Order: sequence, then structure tokens, then C-alpha cells
Amino acid sequence: MQSEVKQISGNAVPLIGNDIDTDRIIPARYLKAITFDGLGVGVFIDDRTALNGQHPFDLPQYQGAKVLIVNRNFGCGSSREHAPQALAKWGIKAVIGESFAEIFFGNCVAMGIPCVIAEETTVKKLQELVTAHPQAAITIDLEKLQVQINDFTAPVVMSEGTRTAFVAGTWDACGQLVANAEQVKATAGKLPYIGWGKLVAS
Repeated sequence: MQSEVKQISGNAVPLIGNDIDTDRIIPARYLKAITFDGLGVGVFIDDRTALNGQHPFDLPQYQGAKVLIVNRNFGCGSSREHAPQALAKWGIKAVIGESFAEIFFGNCVAMGIPCVIAEETTVKKLQELVTAHPQAAITIDLEKLQVQINDFTAPVVMSEGTRTAFVAGTWDACGQLVANAEQVKATAGKLPYIGWGKLVAS
């Protein structure tokens, strides 16, 4: 199944700081968007403006990064789905951090973005390595639950249920429905709702 997420590999962007909330990831004024398209340009926009082009998401060496490396309690604050959507639209495919806010984590899972947890010392080491070697590929292996960059390898943590959902592709609820469309139609056709069988048959 195409929804399977077993390994993510690419260059990374380090973002140092604890308790980075969803309002910093994508400000509330972007919630007026009708779709998530274009949210990537607004990711961390206020922080980026304040830093006048020196924010990691603006630095040329981190453009095209697929992995975000953060610290403690990332994604806290409001439950807005726009936060992981903005990260995804910018190009982020996975996040490594010391810890994540629960709702942010759940929103990422629903989108197919694995968030793996690593020890504080490991995260610091990864951030240092990426800063020194921004074009080095970093690989997150969800089957082995480990992260590797150059010669450095370290364990990461993800609950077994979430890990299995990624590896098996069952995180993708829409994909599951499409893949099992015939079974869905057969079950729907047996439901005792008036006219439902005709609707399914059509």
C-alpha cells in the first residue's frame, strides 16, 4: 500500500527552543484560508520576520529539508490542524523532538507525518550535526526505530500502535476506505436505511 511509511530520508532543519506553540508555527490570521494550499509560505512567518531572514526556515542551506529537529513540547498551544499542514506544505515529512504536544502529534499522525521522540542529548547532537553538515542526509527508520546521520546512529521512540499504523499504512483513513471500497459498498448495501442500497448501487 502506498500509505506505508517505513523510512524517511533527506536533509534536515534544526529549530532550537522549547515550547514552540502552534501560533508560532502558523499565526491565527492564516486560519481564514479555505484550503491548506499555500500555508507553507506562512510557516513561522512572524518569527522569520523578526529574525530578518536568519530563521532556519529562511537560511539557504536548509531549503528543501524533509526532517525537522526540535526540542521539548513542540506544537503546544491551540489544536489547529493548520500547524502540521503548514509544515507539510513547506516540505517537512517527519519531525524528531524531545516531546510533542498530544493534539499536534495526533494531527501529524492523521497526515502521515511521523513524530519520533529522542533523548535530549540525542536531539542536541543531531541539531549540532545538521548545523555543521546541513546537506548530510538524515534517515529515520520506523521499523528499526532509529535515526542516522553520517556515522551517528541513535534510538528513537514511538508508541507501538502508532509505529504499526505508519509501517502498515493504516494511519491513512481515507486510503483505507478507497482500498476497501468494494467491502464498504457491500456493507453499506446491507444497512436498513431507506434508499441506501439504491444509492450505493448507483
